Parts: sequence; C-alpha cells; structure tokens
Amino acid sequence: MNIPNILTSVRIFMIPILVGIYYLPWEGRYYACAIVFAVAAFTDWLDGFLARRLNQTTPFGAFFDPVADKVMVSVALVMLVANYSDPLMTLASAVIVGREIVISALREWMAEMGKRASVAVSYIGKLKTTMQMLAIFILLGTQPGTEYAFIGQSVLLIAALLTLWSMYIYLKAAWPDLMPKHSDKK
Repeated sequence: MNIPNILTSVRIFMIPILVGIYYLPWEGRYYACAIVFAVAAFTDWLDGFLARRLNQTTPFGAFFDPVADKVMVSVALVMLVANYSDPLMTLASAVIVGREIVISALREWMAEMGKRASVAVSYIGKLKTTMQMLAIFILLGTQPGTEYAFIGQSVLLIAALLTLWSMYIYLKAAWPDLMPKHSDKK
C-alpha cells in the first residue's frame, strides 16, 4: 500500500459516511455532504497525481481507482435521484451510470484484445467528469427546489450530454474491433 492507494481506499470508506450524513435529520447535512464529496473528488485527483509524480502506479491502483470513482458517483446520484424525484434528473443519472458500465466493459474487452489505448481517456471524458463532479457537489450541498438546485440540475444535464458524446467517441474508436469486416474468401 502506497500513498495513492491509501487515498483511493479512503475514498471508498467515505461512501458510507456520505450516505449516513445525507440522511441525518440535520440542517447542515447538505453542506457536510458537499464537503465530503469535494474531499473525495480531490483525493481522486491527488491519488492520480501522486501515483504519476512518485512513480507509484500499481495494478491494484489501476483497478481500484476507477472503481472507487464510479461507486462514489453512482451512490451520490442514487441518493440525489431519490431526494429530488425529477424525471430529467433521473434520466441524466441513468445515462451517466449506464455509460460508466458500458465504457468499463468496453475498456476491459479492449484490454483483453491488447487495444486498451484505443479507448484511453479523452478530453471530452475529462470535461464530462468535471461537469459531473461539479453538478453532484452543487446538488449535494443544496436543498431541492432552490435556485442553486436548479443550477446543479442544469449542470447535471450538461454532464449527461457530454457523457453521451464521450461514449460515442469511445465506441467509434472501438467500432472496427467490435464489428470487424469479414472477407469473402471462397
């Protein structure tokens, strides 16, 4: 266990803390959840930075870091969907979670073929992640029905559109391997 892997593990342990705080009967829970999520998002950036800077990349970290990210985001979105009861927000969240499942499976399959580099993280993917984290931060820190909640929901919709765009980019890059042309040899 090195520092980046410890930070990733801390992010996983923050999930039950986030859920517990979110359902406390306490006015400050929204702000506290936003802070917990912001710390988790920061550890996501920091563990990657440190792993590269200190040359401490490991197979465990390469596997566990994206899992920690996806679980944290998925749990936050499920809580928000349950609290907001908004069809557009539910659809945006389903698109985000669904895309993560599709792209994770695609990356695993491409890695088995030795072509993982063709589905490496793109600029649009990074922008999608930034918008998604910002939206979740705003929504966790805000009571539903407020002006800030509307802003958070709007940012989440933008993140969902970027999610679809990035998924298109990944699928387009992998398409030749997904649907290879067969030659008509007789």
